[in-house]
This record gives sequence, C-alpha cells and structure tokens, in this order.
Amino acid sequence: MIVCEDDGEGVVVGEKEKIFDRGFGKNTGLGLALSREILSITGITITENGVPGTGARFGMVVPAGTYRSAGQK
Repeated sequence: MIVCEDDGEGVVVGEKEKIFDRGFGKNTGLGLALSREILSITGITITENGVPGTGARFGMVVPAGTYRSAGQK
C-alpha cells in the first residue's frame, strides 16, 4: 500500500466515495475521478481513509507482482 496524506480538514464520512465522482467537489474537475480511473487500468485501487478533521489520507493498493523496486529489471 502506498499512502499519501495531509494535515488539512480531511473528508467527511458521507463524502469519502463521492469525492471520486466526476464533477463532485469545489473545483468540479476530473481530479480524483480521473486518478481512480487511470489507476484502475493497472489494477491499483485508491480509497480515502483519513479521519475527518485531521487530514485526508489516500491509500493506493498495488497488487503483488505488478511492480518492481528501483534497480530491478
């Protein structure tokens, strides 16, 4: 799992899945909807699992055997 988090307001519980919908949010761009779609092509899943009020926390699960470490061929 790859984790990316910040220390902002976070995401309220009722919006954790909605933030991945096209047009949802303040800037209503493709943002997270496009990110989820691109990641899914490679088998990677992304979810928001932060605690509201303490920041957003995104977890991306990369399937075993679909990645390589730096220096691997």
